[in-house]
Amino acid sequence: MNAPVPVLMYHAVASEPNEATRGLSVAPEAFAEQMDVLKDRGFHPVTTARLAAHWRSEGFAPLPPDPVLITFDDGYEGVHRHALPVLARHGFPATLFVSTGWIRGAYDTGGGPDTMLDWDQVRELAAGGVEIGGHSHTHPQLDQLDDDTLWSELIRCKEIVAGELGAVPASFAYPYGYSSRRVRARVRAAGFGQALAVGNGLARRRQGPYALQRLTVRRSTTSEEFERLVQGRAITRNFAGDRALTKGYAMVRRARQVRRKAIRSRV
Repeated sequence: MNAPVPVLMYHAVASEPNEATRGLSVAPEAFAEQMDVLKDRGFHPVTTARLAAHWRSEGFAPLPPDPVLITFDDGYEGVHRHALPVLARHGFPATLFVSTGWIRGAYDTGGGPDTMLDWDQVRELAAGGVEIGGHSHTHPQLDQLDDDTLWSELIRCKEIVAGELGAVPASFAYPYGYSSRRVRARVRAAGFGQALAVGNGLARRRQGPYALQRLTVRRSTTSEEFERLVQGRAITRNFAGDRALTKGYAMVRRARQVRRKAIRSRV
């Protein structure tokens, strides 16, 4: 099966998120309703690793009909409190991408923007059928880092997840959705088998295993919009504003990179 697949990107699931996370949070009631929609419409959630394995093996790792991915970024506590019981009720697998320096515990850098998971909760999510992937250590814009710092962010994240869970993470998601050819090459070299961006489009095999697109689900996503997203309808119109902002910021980021290279060449 090489048909496009909707990959849903969630962040916090919270009744009362703080201002920093409100826009990209989803109310627990809305999340439960959205999972009901997937069940009622006959969608079959799979993990990131399973989708990538299917596309990499050219169909020898079969997928169920109408597959969909449910993914969470960063590691907010509400994923355990609110999302896990709903996923368990439906028997839905999912993928959680953790920024290891934001998870409460021995490696916490204090940078988490809201109440974050602790490692016991991450382990309970893994035991409940949630694939745990990497999302860097401190959640920087990876394409803005020098080579050594970039490598440290990837390897530290991978090693911490492996140490805490006893399993090496296979999947990665780029913080802020930003990557570059250099970043994608380093993610692959670090041993991650696949990686997700944002893009706000359906995931397709031709995107390659290190640039699979996702669809942002936010607090303002209505029931009607959600149904259109998972059915692949009106996506361009729904994310027109996001794409304009992304394009403009990409130009700013490229200008910054050019300036940094010019400065380094003069040193």
